[in-house]
Amino acid sequence: MFIGEYNHNLDEKGRLAVPKKFRATLAEGAVITRGLDDCLFLYTKEEWNVLAKKLSELPFSQANARAFARLMLAGAMDVSLDKQGRVVLPEYLRTYADLKKEIIIAGLYNRLEIWDQHTWSEYTSKTEAARNEIAEQLGELGI
Repeated sequence: MFIGEYNHNLDEKGRLAVPKKFRATLAEGAVITRGLDDCLFLYTKEEWNVLAKKLSELPFSQANARAFARLMLAGAMDVSLDKQGRVVLPEYLRTYADLKKEIIIAGLYNRLEIWDQHTWSEYTSKTEAARNEIAEQLGELGI
């Protein structure tokens, strides 16, 4: 399970250190892809396979299903940790998420999200300001 918020720096070669507590979970490799809200998603191979199967079962006759599958699947890249526990973030994904030097890695149970620190700060400020409305809507879903 991935939880927590971590500050890290992206080096000049596009390498990002994964928080030490998650390295064993990702030792068998991982998949990184375009995420939502201007971030990247990093999955274990096992979790990625679950998601990829669901995406492959979406009705290809629906434009939104095709678009979402393309976003997630075509942008995906296998990654592995180096000896220092870093992953290389491909340039096209760094550009997609507008990643600069200061990075936030956020654990969201079955995935890690990788954010530019400025984008994360803006996002969390908006979300925290709307927390009561969000909680109200989620209450309708039984949460």
